[in-house]
Order: sequence, then C-alpha cells, then structure tokens
Amino acid sequence: MSGMIGYQPMLVIFSHIFFIGIAFYALQAIMPEKIIRKNRVLQAQLLFILLSVAIGWAVSNFFLEISYWSGRIPFIFIQR
Repeated sequence: MSGMIGYQPMLVIFSHIFFIGIAFYALQAIMPEKIIRKNRVLQAQLLFILLSVAIGWAVSNFFLEISYWSGRIPFIFIQR
C-alpha cells in the first residue's frame, strides 16, 4: 500500500500537463489578429500560454475531483 503513495502526485502532474496541452491546442483555433493590437506578438503569445495554463489547470482539477469523489461513493453505503 505504501508504494501507491508515489503514483498520485505523478498522476496529478501528468493530468495538468496533458490538459494544458489540450487547452493550448484548442486555443489555436482562435484568430488573435482580430482582438490583439498590432506589434504585440510577445504579449499575445504570453496571453495564450497563461490562458492555456488557467483552462488546463481548471479542467484537470475537475477530472481529478470527479475521480476522487466517485471513488468515495461506495463508502457512503458501508454500515458502521
């Protein structure tokens, strides 16, 4: 059982990185030329990275919480 402790942080890190990548890929569908001022390329790239991190972190936390709480459902029905 003690060997299982190391897997949870790795799962969380992998989940965050995975969903940040998915968010970055999805944000590339937006045409920033229409909403970003001219000659602000670095700032637009930074904005995309920060939005990717925020969206990816939120989605990852959502799935991790769903996974955690769905694993706790059977304990509701155990008699004490």
